[in-house]
Amino acid sequence: MVTTAMIRAVAKLLLAPALVAAFAILVKGYVGPGDGFSAGVVAALGILLQYLVLGYQDAQRLLPTRLAPAVTFAGLLLALLIGFVPVLRGKAILTEFPPPGEEAIRLGTLELIGAFAYDVGVFVLVFGFTIGAISAIARAASRRD
Repeated sequence: MVTTAMIRAVAKLLLAPALVAAFAILVKGYVGPGDGFSAGVVAALGILLQYLVLGYQDAQRLLPTRLAPAVTFAGLLLALLIGFVPVLRGKAILTEFPPPGEEAIRLGTLELIGAFAYDVGVFVLVFGFTIGAISAIARAASRRD
């Protein structure tokens, strides 16, 4: 595949806006249903663009994709912990934290609630798995060539 210097530069420039858009989608979950899955997919698409334009070797130098399995496991662990911690407290699985009527923990104007932590876990899980899968496919394709 022939890529020009301009296409390579644009692909590198689009990575940051893709990650910012993913973060915005993730945080949007505060005012509506969470969207950790969509945010993970958007962030992974930014990485996929790097692989498509730069190729496997250059993308590997640019991105720390060797951490994808650990990131995937961390996301799965976080999502499972958020889901099962209420069970340890004698409540139903995935019970809302804080309960309705109680004050949420605040970090400035940001309210830290259980649903957001769960969405972060789902985001990290989807992002890590997708990056790992993209990296494995790209590695196999580069060996074939």
